[in-house]
Amino acid sequence: MTIVITGATGNVGRPLVTALVAAGASVRAVTRAPDSAGLPPGVELVGSAADALPGASAVFLNSRALGAELATVVARCVRAGVTKLVALSAINADDDFARQPSRFRGDRNKEVEQLAVDSGVDWVSLRPSVFATNFAGMWSAQLRAGDVVYGPYASASVAPIVETDIAEVAARALLTDELVGQRIPLTGPQAFTNSELVEAIGAVLGRQLHYREIPNDAVRQRFIGLGFPAAFGDAYIAMLASTLDAPALVTHDVEKILGRPATPFTQWVAEHRDVFSARG
Repeated sequence: MTIVITGATGNVGRPLVTALVAAGASVRAVTRAPDSAGLPPGVELVGSAADALPGASAVFLNSRALGAELATVVARCVRAGVTKLVALSAINADDDFARQPSRFRGDRNKEVEQLAVDSGVDWVSLRPSVFATNFAGMWSAQLRAGDVVYGPYASASVAPIVETDIAEVAARALLTDELVGQRIPLTGPQAFTNSELVEAIGAVLGRQLHYREIPNDAVRQRFIGLGFPAAFGDAYIAMLASTLDAPALVTHDVEKILGRPATPFTQWVAEHRDVFSARG
């Protein structure tokens, strides 16, 4: 059984490859930089999805990694005799695109799921909530520089999921038929407001941290400063605004599938504390 992983060096792909190798699977990792991939020994490194497909039985589809080739690769999977597709989608895949910030970074969550469903082969769609690592990207520079995070809507809420949990569920989907035909919403074990998230980080670091709301124009400029397009900031603001009247959805699918609770956000922070720690 050969399993192809697209996006193999990403936040989900890398721990997924590790989990599959630990389970004894034969893995082909699609990466554009095979010399610097740093993946476990025994993994076959392949430069393109097309080259990875011959003889493969299952494929993990990462729409950002595949880019404009997404539909072509799915069609090639079917022609190559692949019998299972596992799509990395998102919990908000059915929302208006204007409330899906990840689209402005290349994700095509709705499309990758639909292509898998329509492929005619066995499929699973994973719909994770906000990744824990997103807060490293958005907040780490502010927290290394001081004790305040500036952003929109202090009372907006999310239930961040640790990427290794997504990877372990993906491994189960690829290695067994237990999840075939399911769209699976995956979240962390707890919903937090933005204020509570910052306080949770502070509790782990032993610092008094605070979240401070700023105008939307300032939020947009902060994202531009981090290298994101302005449209990403607008979509992020719109996504958070939609959670103001109700806490973020918390599901228990990680626990049902893996037989253990989803990893707490605070545990992830503890394991990555240097990302947020002040320098010098």
